Amino acid sequence: MALSQLFRKKTVHDILKQVEKNESDGHNALGKHLTARDLTAFGIAAIVGAGIFSTIGKASADGGPAVIFLFLFTALACSFAAFAYAEFASMVPVSGSAYTYSYVAFGELIAWIIGWALIMEYAVGNITVAISWSDYFTGLLESGGIHLPQWVQMDYLTASNGFKDATALMQGGKSFENLSSSLQMAHTAWTTSPVIGSFHFVADFPALLIIILITALVYRGMKESRNASNLMVIVKLFIVLLVIAVGVFYVDTTNWSPFAPNGVSGVLKGVSAVFFAYIGFDAISTTAEECKNPQRDLPRGMMWAIIICTILYIAIALVLTGMVSYSELNVGDPLAFVFDKLNLKWMSGIIAVSAVVAMASVLLVFQMGQPRIWMSMSRDGLLPKRFSTVHPKFKTPSYSTIVTGFVVGIPALFLNLTMVTDLCSIGTLFAFVLVCAGVLVLQNKPDIPRGKFKTPYINSKFILPVLIVIGFVYAFGFNQKSTMDFITNETQINTTETIVTSLSKEESKEVYDFIATNYADKKVASEDLEVVLSAFEVDEVQYKTVIDSLPIDHSLKYESGFSLFKHKIPMWIFLLALIGLMVWSYRQNLSLIPLLGLICCLYMMAELSVWNWIYFTVWLLIGLLIYFGFSRKNSKLNIQKG
Repeated sequence: MALSQLFRKKTVHDILKQVEKNESDGHNALGKHLTARDLTAFGIAAIVGAGIFSTIGKASADGGPAVIFLFLFTALACSFAAFAYAEFASMVPVSGSAYTYSYVAFGELIAWIIGWALIMEYAVGNITVAISWSDYFTGLLESGGIHLPQWVQMDYLTASNGFKDATALMQGGKSFENLSSSLQMAHTAWTTSPVIGSFHFVADFPALLIIILITALVYRGMKESRNASNLMVIVKLFIVLLVIAVGVFYVDTTNWSPFAPNGVSGVLKGVSAVFFAYIGFDAISTTAEECKNPQRDLPRGMMWAIIICTILYIAIALVLTGMVSYSELNVGDPLAFVFDKLNLKWMSGIIAVSAVVAMASVLLVFQMGQPRIWMSMSRDGLLPKRFSTVHPKFKTPSYSTIVTGFVVGIPALFLNLTMVTDLCSIGTLFAFVLVCAGVLVLQNKPDIPRGKFKTPYINSKFILPVLIVIGFVYAFGFNQKSTMDFITNETQINTTETIVTSLSKEESKEVYDFIATNYADKKVASEDLEVVLSAFEVDEVQYKTVIDSLPIDHSLKYESGFSLFKHKIPMWIFLLALIGLMVWSYRQNLSLIPLLGLICCLYMMAELSVWNWIYFTVWLLIGLLIYFGFSRKNSKLNIQKG
């Protein structure tokens, strides 16, 4: 098999010729009627969903009020990527988005990989939205006096892990009433669920319900018109502005201190949650064929959507962290939770109803996008022909839509919010990286037709090395300890919660008795081991001394060796890639904006856990098996060559 066959490319000329043929034959069903204002509204409609109603809570809990800086950084990275998307859309004005762009820039194998990653973005993203929708919907039912059993409104993983943690904490002396509400619900769901053999039947049925309903709507051809999209944006913006306007009067500025309670690492821990909040702006690029002037309106629409949403996110984050302590915000419905906690029941009710409607509309937008990605790949021969089947009456990709319903609905029953958010983020970031790289690959090729829009050119030859030097100065000059700990893989002490939840009942009692005997003068008057150990965390040196003296295995006290290093592998990949990019930019005079977009997105990928990289790699390997087993030989380019 010739290596060149794996990277055979579609040409821009052929794609444009096919578009012209479709238009002349009357096959272009998508009319050119979208303006920059419509694109901005479409972007806001896609972005303002689960991010602002759900995942913003986790990000705020991790980073505290300083999470606003992460919103700014993410918005900047998305803006760089938006330029690359806009340039490709101007060059190749079709609806294939990153998949088609990669086919032009890198060839078939990379196009397949990016298409496979986009399947993860849309499908896993919708799983996340469905789970968030379920949280708000069940909360709405609760406020109306309808109480569903916990085991039908919680996913299996959350219930299983929560039960284990709750059990370990109660063994350490914590009472059930003093557990966090999330652990209480997980414990209740697990213990009250039907048991088949040793299997506990816990599943998020409301999430499955909304997926079934949305899939049925998409199958029948229901799609939001421009006016419906604009109306949806007005409703969402009204609710968000109402939250800000009412919430600002309940802000207690003492909740903003400390501003960054968990430091830079705590802020960056929310990368996946914050980035997930921006997923949706790239959906604008799929409307290139429907734009009156894509070269002018696409970049404007993307940028205005990102700017408006960033302002809203920062305002919401400041209001939320000002109304209650950041530590209480790690819930599935933070906006409703905050107002309910302050006894503003009418506001939490409005938010719950609005979130149910808003997230259902986001589900509709992306549940329509997923089948069309598969349809595009099928038309190129990379997936079976059935995936491009169009329903004779409803004029929708019927088979792909049904498959999408299963791909999204079944995992939504069992997966938890954090896992699917991270998976969705890494898939999308990977797509952004390749789109930015695609612009860089094509920038010096004279035979590529150019659209009217081109990313402003700034030579990165000397700028990137200067930026890297500044980064090294900061790392070794102002953050030396953390940097050296990273390089030398310095052993790290575990947190109180990690230690307590890893102990058996006998070990918990032994540790408690040891502290009671040896630290009687400093012991907190409590039977809760977590509370007792937490009292020592105030003084870092004292905490280390106490942990070192505990009569438990060293592996329970510290994380070291490969078990610690494996979490740093993504960051080492980023650093090595950064060196390669610096050499490439010096030799090829690369454009700065798409290069910064590539670097920022790759950095955010590096901040995700190594487990997400592993899961993503497994997903890509499954995709490669399908490609080499079916797609390569059935590709239209392969058939044409034959």
